[in-house]
Amino acid sequence: MRERSRVEETIYAMQRAGAGSLQVISDFDMTLTRFAHNGKRVATTHNILDNRLLINEDCTKKMRELLNIYYPIEIDASRSVEEKLPLMVEWWTKVHELLIQQKIKKDLLAQAVRESSTMLRDGYKVFFDGLAEHQVPLLIFSAGVGDVLEEVIRQNHVFHPNVHIISNYMDFDRTGVLRAFKGQLIHTFNKREGALSHAAGLRELQGRPNVLLLGDSLGDLTMADGVSEPQNILTIGFLNDQVEERKETYVNSFDIVLVKDETMDVPNAIFRYITSSRDK
Repeated sequence: MRERSRVEETIYAMQRAGAGSLQVISDFDMTLTRFAHNGKRVATTHNILDNRLLINEDCTKKMRELLNIYYPIEIDASRSVEEKLPLMVEWWTKVHELLIQQKIKKDLLAQAVRESSTMLRDGYKVFFDGLAEHQVPLLIFSAGVGDVLEEVIRQNHVFHPNVHIISNYMDFDRTGVLRAFKGQLIHTFNKREGALSHAAGLRELQGRPNVLLLGDSLGDLTMADGVSEPQNILTIGFLNDQVEERKETYVNSFDIVLVKDETMDVPNAIFRYITSSRDK
C-alpha cells in the first residue's frame, strides 16, 4: 500500500454510503481465478480450450508458440502500453483465428471446463454470494472467452443474477459450431473502450458511484472509466508473476497490491466492512 490513510478514508466513505452505492468491477483470469495451485499454473479461459475435445495438437502447439512470444511482452515492465497495444491485438487475433479454424462445438465446452485445472480463488463463494445477497452488481470484464468464463462460474454455482460479463464471446452457427467471435475484440490493454461503450450502458450500474476494482494487469485500471460520476474508487491489484520486476509499478498504480495471494481474503474483508453498518 502506498497511501494507507487514503485507502482507509476511501473504505470509510464507502461504508458510510453503504452497499446501495457500490459496484464491483473485476477482471477474471488470474484475478477471480487462481494464478497457480501446488506450484502449477492454473488454466485461463483460453487455456481451457486446449483440450483434445475441442482442438488438435497442431493448434495447441501454435497457441503455445504465440504465448511464448507475446506473454513476455504483455508483462514487460520496460515497455509502454502504447508499444504493447498493437502486439496484443495481433496475439488475440491470431489465437481467435486458430480457434475458429478448429470448428469448436458449443456442446463440448462444459465438459472441457470440467476436465480443466481452472480454479476460482479461495474464498470465492463468500465473495460472489455476499455481493448477490446485498444486491451489489459484479461486472466481470475479461479479455478471455466469455462462453468459457460463464461455464466456469456456472459450474462453481455462483452465476447469480447480479453478475454481468463483458468479454470475447464466440459466435456459433445453427449447428453449434464456432464460426467467428462477436463484436469488438477485448484484450488486456483496451478495456477502457469496452468500459465506455458497454459498461456505461448497463442500467444496473447507474447510481452506484463507489467502485471496488480488482485486476492483475495495469490494463485493468481502466475498467472503471465507464462509471458515470464516480465518487470513490478503490483498486486492488493481484501481482502474480515477475514480482520483483513489477512490484514498484503495481504499488504506484493500485491502491492495494496483493503479492502471490491466491485468496479473496482482502476483497472479502473490505466488502464485509463496507456492508457492516448496514446490517446493524
